[in-house]
Amino acid sequence: MIVRSDGVPAYNLAVVVDDAAQGIDQVVRGDDLLSSAPRQAYLASLLDVAAPEYAHVPLALNGEGQRLAKRDGAVTLESLAEKGWGSDRVRDLILRSAGLPEGTLAGALEAFQPSGVPRGAWIVGPGELS
Repeated sequence: MIVRSDGVPAYNLAVVVDDAAQGIDQVVRGDDLLSSAPRQAYLASLLDVAAPEYAHVPLALNGEGQRLAKRDGAVTLESLAEKGWGSDRVRDLILRSAGLPEGTLAGALEAFQPSGVPRGAWIVGPGELS
C-alpha cells in the first residue's frame, strides 16, 4: 500500500523518500521496527535510491514491560530539561544503558565493543528518570 485509506502516504514509503531526500545513509532505531527494514530497502531499490544501513537496538521498557515512547506519554528530553537535567546527565544515562562508561563520548567510543552491546530490553527503574 502506497497511500493509506485516509490519503496519507504509507509510513514505509514516506520514510524511504524522506531518508533519500536528506541523504541519510545510516538509521538506528528500536528493534520493534526490525521487520520494516527489508520492506524499506526493497522500496528504495524500486525507487532507485540507496537504502541506508540499518541498525536496531533493544527498546527501553518500564518496570511493567511497556515501551518508553514519546507517543505513549513517556519521558521526553524536554521534560527532563524542565526537571533540571543537563545534557551531560542525559548522555550518561544513555551511555549507562548501553553498558558504556559515563563521561565523554570519546571515552565511550574507546571502550565500545560490539560484543558488549546489550541484546535485551533496557528496563528503566522507577526513579531512574526523576
